[in-house]
Amino acid sequence: MIAPPPSLLPPPLNKEEQIHITETPRDAMQGWSSIIPAWSKSIYISLLLKAGFDTVDVGSFVSPKAVPQMEDTGLLITILDYCGSTSKIMVVVGNIKGGMTAMQYHRISIISFPYSTSPTFLQRNINSNPQKALHDLLELKKQGMEHGKTIRVYLSMAFGNPYKDAWSEDQILGEVDRLQKLGFHDIVLSDITGEGTPDSIGNLCSRLVQNYRELTLGIHLHTHPHDWEPKVLAAWQAGFRFFESAMGGFGGCPMTGFELLGNLDTMNLVRWADSQNISTNLVMCVLEGAHDMAKELFI
Repeated sequence: MIAPPPSLLPPPLNKEEQIHITETPRDAMQGWSSIIPAWSKSIYISLLLKAGFDTVDVGSFVSPKAVPQMEDTGLLITILDYCGSTSKIMVVVGNIKGGMTAMQYHRISIISFPYSTSPTFLQRNINSNPQKALHDLLELKKQGMEHGKTIRVYLSMAFGNPYKDAWSEDQILGEVDRLQKLGFHDIVLSDITGEGTPDSIGNLCSRLVQNYRELTLGIHLHTHPHDWEPKVLAAWQAGFRFFESAMGGFGGCPMTGFELLGNLDTMNLVRWADSQNISTNLVMCVLEGAHDMAKELFI
């Protein structure tokens, strides 16, 4: 077989760069049907911290009636074993009240907020609307500056909208531009309903990288077991270096109606990176131990 000319070959992956992974046990656990005890969570998440992830999403300060699995987040943060870990601790909040609770924990570095251009998503997920959500975000940013916390904005429904709300690439770019001008610098494109395709992910991510190099841009994918790799490759080749995943691919957002669509599996992501000689900076023996424990927790 004659090899295609070099101009037709896909661009090689950059072998020298590192992938920065946020591990999201909170996302894996939040919709789990049986309550996982805080002590079991602490052992598992402490292993994740020791594995060396860039960030670990440990819980959320939301209504326990809405998400009973997260009621013990405050306790969990106090009993985690942080010894030897350089991972940043993150929690999710859905309003100012939850954010103010999170501000009181010195261990928390990042407070994330599920924002969106989709009114339906905001109503279903955090009982909010675009005006209130932006107001809450701005107050969280103000409080975050006073308490030394980074505010991470999840731009949910970034690659399409299953609820028939208006959506376009230009709309998402416009929202990122507005968030950047308002002072937000950590923005994650979230596809919790699996609307993205390799082409749409590659196109939008490329446009954002070209226009907003000063931002920390990440991607949070919910995927089927058969379609994750082309999506990861598309985001990476577009220039994204911050990815979010969950051990075992467990999880799903119980508020969206797409709760059976799981997270990108961390082990798949790590093995993919290794196959491309991309550094994860993870301690593999500890990671394997966490993987084994995940299989015991999620049964």
